[in-house]
Amino acid sequence: MTFALAPDRSPTPSAATTLAAALNDSVTSVLAGRREQIEVVTACVLAGGHVLLEDIPGVGKTLLSQTVAAAIGGSFARVQGSADLLPADVVGSLAPNADGFGLHFRPGPVFANVVLFDELNRANPRTQSALLEVMEEGRVSVDGHTHPVPAPFVVLATQNPVEMVGTYPLAEGVTDRFMAAISLGRATAAEELEVLTGRRGRGRLAHVQPVTTPDELAVCRAAVQQVHLAEPVALYAVELLHATRAHARVRLGASTRAGVAMVALARSFAVMAGRDHVAPHDIARAAECALPHRLVLATRERGAATDVVDECLAQVAAPRR
Repeated sequence: MTFALAPDRSPTPSAATTLAAALNDSVTSVLAGRREQIEVVTACVLAGGHVLLEDIPGVGKTLLSQTVAAAIGGSFARVQGSADLLPADVVGSLAPNADGFGLHFRPGPVFANVVLFDELNRANPRTQSALLEVMEEGRVSVDGHTHPVPAPFVVLATQNPVEMVGTYPLAEGVTDRFMAAISLGRATAAEELEVLTGRRGRGRLAHVQPVTTPDELAVCRAAVQQVHLAEPVALYAVELLHATRAHARVRLGASTRAGVAMVALARSFAVMAGRDHVAPHDIARAAECALPHRLVLATRERGAATDVVDECLAQVAAPRR
């Protein structure tokens, strides 16, 4: 399925709905199962956000990122996290000119539409921090000069479980830049059969055709931003944020930036469902993937942050529409 904008290129929610369906179908033609996680990634792409993939190696995180890049017709780059990785290895650096006189900027791998930062928590904190400006502002500053990265710009970063050897915990300022955090999980037996027989998997990547262009995607992103958010639904989102801050197991609750990300993701979910307004259940769905990785808990028990968000969703009454 190929998506195309109308000749006037006007942003409309219906156009974004069509694009979202095409992106989902394209990725599911390669990645076996995990439909719900794929929809979250598509929602982040439409909302202009970045995704943190928290999982063990070998479950399809790289393949997911490559398929997204191919489907939007954009460029793809991969960064492998390691303890000796320097910020200049990621964002770029100054290099001598060919004639030996003066310097020029040599772009790093972040200058691509889709960037996979593999094993981000194996990179040292200084290199992790180098990502903050480019993820937030879409540009890199080197030697007093700014260099914009291609638009659209999406970072999909993977994080190994913290108990694995050679990992650095991600700072709160880093995790807060990711709109959503998801786990692909292991494939089921039926999904593994699809991969082993060649009906899904890396062998299908070469068959992926672009369903849009970066320019058309930018127009659809503008349409997503126009999706209506009613006052009661916005208040519901605010009450969820405050519930995380008041929770007994939380040391640092969700920030205002977390609320902005949650609402942006909810707008994408609404568009993907064919609606021009955000419903309370869009906020609830967005909260499940936009809030847990931002919470700082009193203990580091695995899965506790997800449980806290579920408890907050049960505690806060959703508005009736």
